[in-house]
Amino acid sequence: MQKECIKMSYDGIELHGRIDAPTHPKAAVVIVHGLCEHYGRYDYLTARLNAQNYTVYRFDHRGHGRSGGTSAYYDDRTQIVKDTNIFVELALADCPDIPVYMFGHSMGGYGAASYGTTYPTKLAGYVLSGAWTRDNRGLAQVDSSLPATATIPNALAEGVCSDTEVGKRYMADPLVRKTMTVGLLRACSDGQSWLKQNASAFTDPVLLMHGGADGLVDPLDSMQMYQEISSEDKSLRIYAGMCHEIFNEYKKDRVIHDAIEWLNDHVAQA
Repeated sequence: MQKECIKMSYDGIELHGRIDAPTHPKAAVVIVHGLCEHYGRYDYLTARLNAQNYTVYRFDHRGHGRSGGTSAYYDDRTQIVKDTNIFVELALADCPDIPVYMFGHSMGGYGAASYGTTYPTKLAGYVLSGAWTRDNRGLAQVDSSLPATATIPNALAEGVCSDTEVGKRYMADPLVRKTMTVGLLRACSDGQSWLKQNASAFTDPVLLMHGGADGLVDPLDSMQMYQEISSEDKSLRIYAGMCHEIFNEYKKDRVIHDAIEWLNDHVAQA
């Protein structure tokens, strides 16, 4: 079953999403995408999850993809959590008898980590890919004199993947935003500080995955989160030679296999 859906956020912003469900799902996964991209870039991952009998819920962040709102903009650190919660609640309502997990990539990894910190034990676990949780590279640091609506060019393409074709498709994609706002970066920076201060509140099972050659989000972000959270069930995998989008790398099938194997192990124990 494939279904497009539109949900209204708490402040009236239209959020476009999609549900892809196999006939007999054993669990569900909510995918939270990264900065400037959209949920359509997770078609391959979704297909792999569906093949293993996982229902997938995904959506475009406000100001991203087909969703409404000011382009690539947030007012504050809580909006990504509030928007994500709409699709989590949908998944929980649709799938009351199976566990629900969350995948988050990059800024979506920051969003997923923020969600787990805000709502401990609400979900069965998390898989975080290249998660932008500590900002060791200072990507969110911007001139304090700039207004929140000021825009900055999206210069991420060269660093997303070692497969240059992925970067080319990224920049040619009409749904990928070509600029981001100062407001979004400030919201993420505030959120990253909050995550660090409240790391002990993250207690859920989690798999942190990061490319060892990630030039956009420092692998140290994931290493520090791993050390600082309170989860007893936590794993960290650094993939040597891989760049930021490990689910799109040349060896993406190996990475996806590892993520699904982690899910399968946890579903079996649920």
